This record gives sequence, structure tokens and C-alpha cells, in this order.
Amino acid sequence: MPESWRAVSTTTDTTDADALVVEHIVKVYRTRKSETRAVDDVSFRIRTGTTFGLVGESGSGKSTIARCALNLIAPTSGRSLIAGEDPAKLHRGALRRLRAQTGMVFQNPIMALDPRMRIRDIVAEPLRTHTRLSRAEIRRKVEELLDEVGLAAVHGDRLPHQLSGGQCQRVGVARAIATGPRLLVLDEPTSALDVSVQAQVLNLLQRLKRERDLSYLLISHDLDVVQYMSDDVGVMRAGSLVETGRAQDVLTSPAHDYTRRLLAAMPAAPGIAQLDRKDLPPNPGTTTPTAQDEMRVLR
Repeated sequence: MPESWRAVSTTTDTTDADALVVEHIVKVYRTRKSETRAVDDVSFRIRTGTTFGLVGESGSGKSTIARCALNLIAPTSGRSLIAGEDPAKLHRGALRRLRAQTGMVFQNPIMALDPRMRIRDIVAEPLRTHTRLSRAEIRRKVEELLDEVGLAAVHGDRLPHQLSGGQCQRVGVARAIATGPRLLVLDEPTSALDVSVQAQVLNLLQRLKRERDLSYLLISHDLDVVQYMSDDVGVMRAGSLVETGRAQDVLTSPAHDYTRRLLAAMPAAPGIAQLDRKDLPPNPGTTTPTAQDEMRVLR
């Protein structure tokens, strides 16, 4: 291994400041004739209140590691700790409570919503599953959630096909935060959206992160989005984590040749990269975001 490669840490001592710890996760898919190692001994941690961007080409194992981390699929070996708890060791009731503390925003906002359900029922579903709120309380909570993500109460009466892609993704975000989770997995949350709409959704996610003290696992193949959103970054290649570190370090002075090649392949055209960090309030909680913050289009 070339000495210039930045070392990937294999130690993940848990602290109270960790929203998620992934320890030596391996995921192998087997058939009678072959096996595929989708994830190969991956370890990383997400500090509370930060975003960890997991970047790599399609098929590199990003989404698989996220689903293993949330125990949506069982890893072949290794474990994850969510707020210090191992979901694989919890009984059903405790696991249900832990899952209420996590949420997921999916890649295709329209396909992620049940086309037969009204928007208000989609947002209400996790509240009915994980809380004991009355119907009236759920109705009020849904209206509050829609307002929080920039949708009017009237949108609650509509079906997914009656909304734009950006509006559907806002519904997905409202559903993901409904139970007050502390950790969200963002699985390519803007890749199916137009560039101007991407900016709106990213600003919404940044505002919610500040206001709700959320931690994010951001999965993306778009380095512009990862650079804009992330505090720390991991680079995936063929199931392995080849480089990790603070986003500023990895994306400006990469140590791994694969990371350098990813950066070199980035298009030079205007895009999300123009929304750099100076556009965000420097101190969470000290500046109240306005509607303009989320409707800002790319310059």
C-alpha cells in the first residue's frame, strides 16, 4: 500500500459524542455458485450534530453499509452502535424505540411515497406506529411538520403524483423527522432533483440539522453535495473504505489516488459547489433562517 494513502482508522472507541459507530462491518451475499462481498470491514463514526458524507461510485457499497448500520439488513459480521446501543442485541420493544430515533430520506422522492396515500397519512404513519398520540394530536403534528419543511396544510390533502419532485422530497423529510429522531440517513437525497431544487432541499436539511441538533449519514456520488453538507468524509471503493477524515482535508488534499481521481472527474460547470459554507449561519441557533435561505437558487 502506498505510503501516501491516508490511513483508515480501524478503532472506534465509543464516546457520548457519537451518534453512530460502525465497527468492522462485513456484508457478503451468497448464492450456490458465488459470493459477493458488498461491504468489506468498514469502520467509521459520526459525531453528534455532524454530517458524515459517504461518497463513491454506484455499486461501491454505500447504501448497503447504511442499511447494515441501521440494522435494516443484518451484516455478515461486525456491528453498529446507535447512540451507544447495538440494535442487533435489543428485544423487540427496545428496538422499536431505538428505530424511532432514526430516520431515512430516500433517493427517489416520488417512488418512496405510497401513491395511494394522502400526504397527511404518509407523514402521520410513523406517528401512528411509534407514538400514542390521539387522532387530533397527530393531525396537529402533521400540520406542524408540513409547515416546518415549507409545505402548506393544503398539501396534506393531495396525492404524491400531484406534487413536484422537490415537494415530494420535503414530504419524505417531514416523514423522516416525525418521531423526533437524532440520526438521519440521507441516501442520495437530491440526485433525482433539478439543480435549483437540490439547493432548496439541501438548505432545508441544513436548517433542520441546526434547529433539531440532528446527525446525518449522507450517501452520495456527488462530491459537490458532499463538500457542501459534510463535516467528515469517507470514500468507498468496491466495498472498502479507502480514505476518511475531515471534509476539508479529504476534499482539498486527498491522500488516496482513488479520491484524487474522483475529484479530478468533477465537472467544472456551475453547480452545488457554489453554495459554499459561508452561506450558512456560522453559529447554530444564533441566526434564524428565512424562507429565502431555502429558496435560494444557485448563482
